[in-house]
Amino acid sequence: MDLKTISEKILSKRSGTDAKSGEIVTVPVDLVFAHDGTLPLAIQELGKLPVRSPKSVVAFCDHASPSPSEKVSNVQTFMRQFARSHDIDFYENGDGICHQIVLERYASPYKIIVGGDSHTCTHGALGAFATGMGSTDVAAIMAYGSTWLKVPETVRVEVSGKLPNNVHSKDVFFELLSQITADGATYKALEFSGSCVEMMSVESRATLSNMAIEAGAKVGMCAADEKVRAYLARYGRSSEFVPLTADSDAIYAQDVRLHAETIVPMIAKPHRVDNVVPVTELEGLELDQVCVGSCTNGRIEDLRAAARILDGHRSKARLVIYPASRYVLLEALKEGILETFLKAGASIGPPGCGFCIGRTVALADGEVALSTQNRNFKGRMGNDAAFIYLASPSTAAASAIEGKITDPRSLKR
Repeated sequence: MDLKTISEKILSKRSGTDAKSGEIVTVPVDLVFAHDGTLPLAIQELGKLPVRSPKSVVAFCDHASPSPSEKVSNVQTFMRQFARSHDIDFYENGDGICHQIVLERYASPYKIIVGGDSHTCTHGALGAFATGMGSTDVAAIMAYGSTWLKVPETVRVEVSGKLPNNVHSKDVFFELLSQITADGATYKALEFSGSCVEMMSVESRATLSNMAIEAGAKVGMCAADEKVRAYLARYGRSSEFVPLTADSDAIYAQDVRLHAETIVPMIAKPHRVDNVVPVTELEGLELDQVCVGSCTNGRIEDLRAAARILDGHRSKARLVIYPASRYVLLEALKEGILETFLKAGASIGPPGCGFCIGRTVALADGEVALSTQNRNFKGRMGNDAAFIYLASPSTAAASAIEGKITDPRSLKR
């Protein structure tokens, strides 16, 4: 048997074959999920076919949460009725973003996960082969319980060293994008490794995996190590841990090496995620709104980073905070983080997608936002005439204090 990447190991085990990149395999799907933007069409496509395994299907109301209109409310009611009639897990408005809840409650090493959302690749942070598909594919998986996949080639991203203060895994990914661009890993697996990644928390790794799709990748993979074991234990799922690493002599399509010490706070400029520059090139750009949250940076360590910088300050820009899940919100409440945000003048939204897609928080014509989300396409936050810049939680918090793009390293916090 050839030595394998993480993706090849998972797909070999789950397909019962010696899976190599470029081959087509059929695998059972352990979890299929969708949200209020994709599940309704999947239900319609399913038609009268039965749901093969109800306990492997999960539904979420997170993209328009709470519902902003009669139309959305009717769609969500349609989803609730479907979930009840098929006895599938259903998460309500305010429970959180699908990707965060899947991390907390469902994802684990070697699982095959398909989500009706492109950022399903997030769950590679726990060693799952997780990828997004369209509503028709979701319907087929609900009915038949399996899917076919082309085994992706793998790009190994080796990050060595230790990140400087106020530099995050978000900045690491922006540095990667500056080198390989937004289509540099199309239908490939991005496999993150190296001493820097080994030191990262699962939450930081999840940011890397989450943004893999922004380079066109099929999945974003990290090894399942002791950090993953501890993460699963935190949520009462120790029994689901299985160690998983790439073989030392695995064959990669490409190697990218990054040195953590040289990475600086980065900004993605409108209207492309790979339009990245160091924050120092944009310092002083005035902001109307700063947003902290999303499936990319709405976890508890992200909120801690932002609160540490905001503590004792008042935001000069409109400041919007959306925790990624109810669990994250409760942790932030216990730690006094919410008090820090409120004293800084923040508006705190219910756990969910909130500002990221402009369904419940939108920008006005010509306004400029700095956000910790993963996309800055024109119209992404509800207005084609607005401008979205992307950054890490520390850069976002420092910029909120000043009301303009600010290097977080200048605050010495």
